[in-house]
Amino acid sequence: MSSDRRTSTPLRTFRLPSDVTRDHRPLGEELVAAWQSDGIFQITATDPQRAATARALAASRAFCTRPLREKATHVSDLTYSGYVASGEEETAGERDGSEIFTVCPDIPADDPRVIERRPCHGPAPWPSAAYARAMKDYMAVAGDIGHRLLRLVALGLGLDDPDRFTRLTADGWHHMRVLRFPPADATSERGIGAHTDYGLLVIAAQDEVGGLYIRPPVPGEQRGRNWLPGESMAGRYEHDEPWTFVTPVPGVFTVFPGDIMQFMTDGALLSTPHKVRLADRERYTLAYFHEPAFNAVARPLARPDGDEYLHYGTHFTSMFRRCYPDRVTTRRMDADGGLKVLDRLREEALHAPP
Repeated sequence: MSSDRRTSTPLRTFRLPSDVTRDHRPLGEELVAAWQSDGIFQITATDPQRAATARALAASRAFCTRPLREKATHVSDLTYSGYVASGEEETAGERDGSEIFTVCPDIPADDPRVIERRPCHGPAPWPSAAYARAMKDYMAVAGDIGHRLLRLVALGLGLDDPDRFTRLTADGWHHMRVLRFPPADATSERGIGAHTDYGLLVIAAQDEVGGLYIRPPVPGEQRGRNWLPGESMAGRYEHDEPWTFVTPVPGVFTVFPGDIMQFMTDGALLSTPHKVRLADRERYTLAYFHEPAFNAVARPLARPDGDEYLHYGTHFTSMFRRCYPDRVTTRRMDADGGLKVLDRLREEALHAPP
């Protein structure tokens, strides 16, 4: 069983302005400082945001009560949207306990991007219309928060252009992991092993049970650059202190940076390692990822004309292929030549006029 100590530091909690202007630079600086010291902060939810969160969590609970054979039918061979059974996903070679429904952009089958076999593009295999409405409503709420946060972070980093990040996320490849964690048993408390998230910005809502731990920035500690071959944070420091238990607080969203934020800021904002330990009862959470557009190119802020870049579609596809090498989506992508289409998209994006 785990020896994690529940060391919990009260997280800084902020209220977002309804419209971010340059006058909010001091707030942006506070957000950046909180990430640099704690790796995470919280945003106070409004009543409509809390209602949308409650509906999404309720829809997740209802879906997870269905028989496994029924849930397992909601898988797509075109997109990585859909059901992932407990134990199907691994972190650093160990099976995770999480049960997941992944929600990626829901693109109709007759859309030209699907017809030309763009990797990861296609309809989401929704369990029901009600489930789809609940998740799309929640993602709209989280997307609005993400847009305002990125403007504040740009100001907080001292950038003259508050839309330096949001230009990348226009028509963003925003997606979500809807997670259920079973109760711990006598042999395992592992929910998800230690890792960082591959994207730009993570916005999460959890129920009252709790189980999330984050690793704050540690002076002198090297953080893996997941976007490079052979480098990964998966499993690193999993049993080494410090880890902070994120105490569930009603009516807040927890927010932390992903790998692309670390890449773009040259490590001024580090991607936050996190893990989940199972509790004595089941737990539900919503992890939303506010992302660049599929064909966007991210570059370091300090070297916008340099040779370093991340093509988001390539990055997203490679991360999911790494997680699911045997999934039907990966197999069809190989059979259909989807990676050649992706190569073409990347070249077009790199040579597009600014």
